[in-house]
Amino acid sequence: MMLFDNVSIVSVACEDAPHRVTSSEIEEQLAPLMDKFGVQRGLFEGLTGIKSRYFWDENVQPSQMATWAGEKAIIRSGIDRSRIGVLINTSVCKDYIEPSVACIVHNNLHLSPYCINFDVGNACLAFLNGMQIAGNMIERGQIDYGLVVNGEGSRFVIEQTIKRLLNSSPTVDEFRESFATFTIGSGSVAMILGRSDLVEEGSQFRGGVTVAATEHNHLCRAQPDQMMTDAHALLVAGLGLAARTLNKANEVLGWDFLNLDHYIMHQVSKAHTEKVCESLKMDLRKVYTTYPEYGNIGPAALPVTLAKALDAGRIEKGDHIALMGIGSGLNCSMMEVVW
Repeated sequence: MMLFDNVSIVSVACEDAPHRVTSSEIEEQLAPLMDKFGVQRGLFEGLTGIKSRYFWDENVQPSQMATWAGEKAIIRSGIDRSRIGVLINTSVCKDYIEPSVACIVHNNLHLSPYCINFDVGNACLAFLNGMQIAGNMIERGQIDYGLVVNGEGSRFVIEQTIKRLLNSSPTVDEFRESFATFTIGSGSVAMILGRSDLVEEGSQFRGGVTVAATEHNHLCRAQPDQMMTDAHALLVAGLGLAARTLNKANEVLGWDFLNLDHYIMHQVSKAHTEKVCESLKMDLRKVYTTYPEYGNIGPAALPVTLAKALDAGRIEKGDHIALMGIGSGLNCSMMEVVW
């Protein structure tokens, strides 16, 4: 649980990967297996609602992706980069086991040598965790501004999964467990947070809550070249955790939840989005969606959705926004921003 009195979002910016890859193109590559298992074309898009996802150029590293978004966020904020006191990278994707992605981005952005920098990993929830950590540091007066970044790339895991499936003799269950891999997208995003009493044009970050259900840590497990997911069990467990988290958020934040102006959610798929909305009685018209075009961009999905909703003019000054995410493990966070 955390509540902030003096933390604002100063800017948020995203960078799109350049190469659009449609679900039908992926199905064409998997045609021998789809024919073998009697799977009709159009299944991927029909089940997930994902028409496409994007790839970066080959060999573009997560640090470079995050750097591009970080530079945009700094320019939009109008602050001197020397005033940034912490840089937190939240990417699932890594350049190396070590050094951290954060230290490479720190150097790329020419931040102060006194700017603390480190990586935070927590599956698709990591960006919200990064906001939480930076917010805590700002609230206690340790820093004036913090930068949270994320860069995700799906080219390698999707290409490796296709190659592995075609070169082996998978069972239909093994094929199904790999299905979620093809929903993964690419992108990068960054956010500047700062002390509200220093920010002329900012949006109040009120804080939020996080609830764990780690008994479900086996339902989605990933390596750089593959991800195995029990999608149905993960959805059922996630819905139960989301309901418990909402109860806690209502208590801590004093929410009139159904009357909030926007629900900015971690974007996974059509089924996930609609089931969460149905379970929590949310108005789908208040949910800005990015998954049809960009797929599931991991920890970047929620802040990318916020950035694109802002750029589309969907959010107005004074709107109350719920930020809602679930990460493999399982962990769930719900936070509030007053724009």
